Amino acid sequence: MNVTIKAHFNKQTKDSKKELVQFYVKGDDEHRPELNQLTREVVVLSIKGLEDVELTAEFKKSSKDSKKTILDFEVKGDSSAAQTFEFYKLAGSDVELTITESQMDIDEFREQQAEYREGVKGTIAKDGTVDVSREDDPNQAELQLDDEEAAAAAEIAASAAGGDNPDDDLPF
Repeated sequence: MNVTIKAHFNKQTKDSKKELVQFYVKGDDEHRPELNQLTREVVVLSIKGLEDVELTAEFKKSSKDSKKTILDFEVKGDSSAAQTFEFYKLAGSDVELTITESQMDIDEFREQQAEYREGVKGTIAKDGTVDVSREDDPNQAELQLDDEEAAAAAEIAASAAGGDNPDDDLPF
């Protein structure tokens, strides 16, 4: 399924866990039944005028109030930076948005999102040693702070925990 609508590219937000884009539907396109059929599906977004620039996203929700219809999408994490940059340059403007149903199902999409967000986890010991070894990668490097860095880390940790530093001449 493929639907082209006139929309206002309202905003894009990105944090460490997800990337969201939001569009306001304009005119009679608000009443298109295809929009409801694509909700909660994986789709490919493209904007007229940006050739070869597409974003794969999950169509999170469609909400409607008395003034507008809002479309929210969660972008797939491994989109290229060049593509997303070109796409997001149009944020805040009116666009002709094409929403195409993807061949990927929602479970595959979420699995790829989880893999993309997977990071290195570790612990910091009281002596300043950072252990980032992972069971699935025994060759992962271990980082150890030298004495000066360890002392600075301990001072920061004590300060954060509410401890006082007698050498500190600050009023607070």
